[in-house]
Amino acid sequence: MGGGPLRVSPTPQRRQHFEEQGSPSRDALRRDTWEEALALLEDRRDALRTVAEEDARRGHAFHRVRVVDQPLTPYVQWELHSHRQHAEYGERIRVVTTEQVASAEAGGPLPEIVVLGGSTLFQVLYDDTGATIGAIRWTAPDAIKSWARYIEELYGAGEDIASYFDREVAPLPPPRCGTGQGG
Repeated sequence: MGGGPLRVSPTPQRRQHFEEQGSPSRDALRRDTWEEALALLEDRRDALRTVAEEDARRGHAFHRVRVVDQPLTPYVQWELHSHRQHAEYGERIRVVTTEQVASAEAGGPLPEIVVLGGSTLFQVLYDDTGATIGAIRWTAPDAIKSWARYIEELYGAGEDIASYFDREVAPLPPPRCGTGQGG
């Protein structure tokens, strides 16, 4: 995959809505205050820079694959703004479309998977609202290798977040969550 050591396999994100707690920017999105949501993302640049410098010092590289449906949900539109910013500080983020994962989703949407160090896999679990409720830990080497290989293939087939963002996200009007509680 180039670009330095891969300490964590690429993490695919499939869900089109998550409930993130403790994010003032996410809270602003829920309230349909888009400009505030973006301003709050901007306010965290110093913290992102600090984390990026520490990751570089430790030789850590984080890779992410974001699956996107069209049209973008308000949450994904907001998240892609966040991801673009993370990429500016060294995270390697690629975007794939629903069509690119369709063959793997014959039995349903891809699960949210994290592979750590090639020896442990976590399937992150969410409730119907998109809030994290736990994870299942897998240690079977064949399953881990299979998932890691698939995720790396997705990463390789994905488009860099910067070019995707410029073409598909930047031109969009502010999203509307409707109720002021969604997104």
